[in-house]
Amino acid sequence: MCQNKKIMILSSFFSLRQSYLVLALIYGVIGTLSFSPYNFWPAALISLFGLQTLLLNKHFIQTSAIGFIWGIGLFFSGINWIYISIANFGRMPTAINIFIVMLLISYLSFYPMLFAILMNCFWPYPSLCRFSLAAPALWHITEFSRSYILTGFPWLQFGYSQIDGPLKGLAPLAGVEAITFLLMIITGLFAHAFYNRALKSAMAAITIIFICQWSIKLRWYQSIPEHSINIAIIQGNIPQSIKWDTKQLIHTLNIYTSYTHRWMDKVSIIIWPESAITDLESNQQPFLHALDHELRAHGSALVTGIIDSDIEHNNCRNYNSLIVLGDTESYSYHNQNRYQKNHLVPFGEFMPQEKLLRYLAPFFNFPMSSFSHGNYLQRPLRIAGYNFTCSICYEIILGEQIRENLHPDTNCLLTISNDAWFGRSIGPWQHFQMARMRALELGRPLLCATNNGISAVINANGNVEKMIPPFTRQVLNSKVTFTTGQTPYSKFGVRPVWLCTLINLIIANIGRRK
Repeated sequence: MCQNKKIMILSSFFSLRQSYLVLALIYGVIGTLSFSPYNFWPAALISLFGLQTLLLNKHFIQTSAIGFIWGIGLFFSGINWIYISIANFGRMPTAINIFIVMLLISYLSFYPMLFAILMNCFWPYPSLCRFSLAAPALWHITEFSRSYILTGFPWLQFGYSQIDGPLKGLAPLAGVEAITFLLMIITGLFAHAFYNRALKSAMAAITIIFICQWSIKLRWYQSIPEHSINIAIIQGNIPQSIKWDTKQLIHTLNIYTSYTHRWMDKVSIIIWPESAITDLESNQQPFLHALDHELRAHGSALVTGIIDSDIEHNNCRNYNSLIVLGDTESYSYHNQNRYQKNHLVPFGEFMPQEKLLRYLAPFFNFPMSSFSHGNYLQRPLRIAGYNFTCSICYEIILGEQIRENLHPDTNCLLTISNDAWFGRSIGPWQHFQMARMRALELGRPLLCATNNGISAVINANGNVEKMIPPFTRQVLNSKVTFTTGQTPYSKFGVRPVWLCTLINLIIANIGRRK
């Protein structure tokens, strides 16, 4: 009888523990629904609320497990599309591909686990200090760490879920990090209300949401109608499997030039996507000079992605670059009116410990994966008399880097990309959602030109003005109105969020000791 009772106690204990882990996994998966293409922004509140409530009254091992499993749910459901590029282009066995993806997901899940451990170690009791002060501060610190350690991977930050939600008005004030910070405060207040039956905490959370909803009406920029131009974005839709095939180069150039000829005289600026010209710039001098001459004769400018090769001290450096043709100044191979990508993607564009890794496995032998870093700060690209702050692919998700490269005379943001690596997955949609946030934060319109989609024009309020469907070969023609002015975020960046983090930790620490 006694033995049976012990078995029942053990059985109920493991059953209870597993239920917490299942809930943690579910809450993590729900978080993915808040991001594009699902765009169900309340899912961010549900996911973070679930995490905060599950962590209450748990010992160290339970806390660690809940934080880690919640992260597995979020990142497995949210970034599993990385497997597509590894499996399709890495040429490694399936088991190795799965291992690499799971290793990345496990690494990213370490950060919510760290948040959970710190919360329960220093603020174990369900107080208002824990939920409204300590939680947002610790979350900001762990998310910041995830964004910078080992080159950083700031994907699936919950602030992005609010690009069409009630908290979007906070972005021009203090950036996407401030939205994430406030989400943690709101969900913390709901968790406090749930656990302590504190109606006032729930009302405070709802009040914050309504105030932020009102702030969307604020405008931190001024439109300049007299500075409106017609643009054409050419979405070539070249399959990634043949993009770098040298036999396809002429065919690819013919696609882009044929569409370009149709829009000369009709638009001021024509935009080709990242590495639209799949060859070294030095090899394409006759083509580039001829196209430059033709464009200038028709009064149009063209900006395109290309591989810039620079020989210095007998050392050849390749840069993922943007160059301008057909502008008032004739094209020259040594023209400084160009942009070179700074933040390269590990393994895709540069190799950490290159000699060792290339020797170990063909997985690390992606085409054009030996780029050099451009300068962190670069002047705006001058196109058709206007200034464009540029980024290539992954860089558009780096809010602080884009902000620091924004000049007071920047008229527009421009990003080019090639998301064909990730197939017909949710990855490109998440990328596009983050790009929209940059326009909202900085109060500038944004032009997105991609090889296979999503190509679009986004206004200074982060809304999509016009877009063309992915995986189609089309031209997006639109009239773009430039803006001027500075948002608070463009001036101060995330400093206000760090100040709030410091103040919160000080007050929460004082409250913990009482």
